[in-house]
Amino acid sequence: MGLQCFIDYPLKDLVPHIDWTPFFHTWELKGSYPKILNDIEKGVEAKKLFNDAQVMLEKLISEKWISAAGVVQLFPANSVNDDDVEIYTDEERHKVAATLCFNRQQQEKPPSRPNQCLADFVAPKESELQDYVGLFAVTAGIGIDEHVKRFEEVHDDYSPIMLKALADRLAEAFAEHMHEKVRKETWSYAKSEDFTNAELVKEQYAGIRPAPGYPANPDDTKKDKLWSLLDVQKRTGISITEHFAMLPTASVSGMYFSHPDSKYFAVGKIARDQVESYAERKNMSVETVER
Repeated sequence: MGLQCFIDYPLKDLVPHIDWTPFFHTWELKGSYPKILNDIEKGVEAKKLFNDAQVMLEKLISEKWISAAGVVQLFPANSVNDDDVEIYTDEERHKVAATLCFNRQQQEKPPSRPNQCLADFVAPKESELQDYVGLFAVTAGIGIDEHVKRFEEVHDDYSPIMLKALADRLAEAFAEHMHEKVRKETWSYAKSEDFTNAELVKEQYAGIRPAPGYPANPDDTKKDKLWSLLDVQKRTGISITEHFAMLPTASVSGMYFSHPDSKYFAVGKIARDQVESYAERKNMSVETVER
């Protein structure tokens, strides 16, 4: 379950994993692929965009305009203190490499619906079960700036948007592809999984890959520990800004949870008591956490 690093990953292997629906949203065409291609109002424009995308996609792959890189690793882990997860340096689990702090939902719910936290999906330390958490970072945007600039220099406004949209789709496809490999091969908790891409897009598989900054995991500062544990910048070239934006922007990072009941959710609003607790656990000021 050691570290896996991928440099210049074949883009052609990512194409079958592309979810095209968000591609059309980039162009403010709301609808799901492939239905949107036959939409009475949007179909003509959607087909033109899709055809243009196929032409550029083939060209950017054959001429190697951009390249993909990624890093993935599974770490021994257990949850502690209800809302945190300890990441251990090795299978002995004596030394803590990092502690990931999470937020718990606090809205009122019926008794049958618990207030969720991502730490719920990792075996508690006191259970003595040996669980794991995966970390990953992938990009499909290496080299993109050169080609964006090339188009802009000839006042081509359409092609840079198309290229960026395709790079974003390839990065998401890379994340989906890596998650599938982890489920079936590396972690191998779903060896017999056999889904079509449409089923993968609908997240019918077991396990989740929440990203920092998203509803179940709203704190972007976790990228600091992710980048440190995986040595992301050195291994892939993906950097993070002081505000935790990823560069290249066509990048995806996050965590893997394998629990069969794990699912995406929104933390939503939390009260002052949790903000203060979170700040203490993160060794950050309350003001920083609030911001």
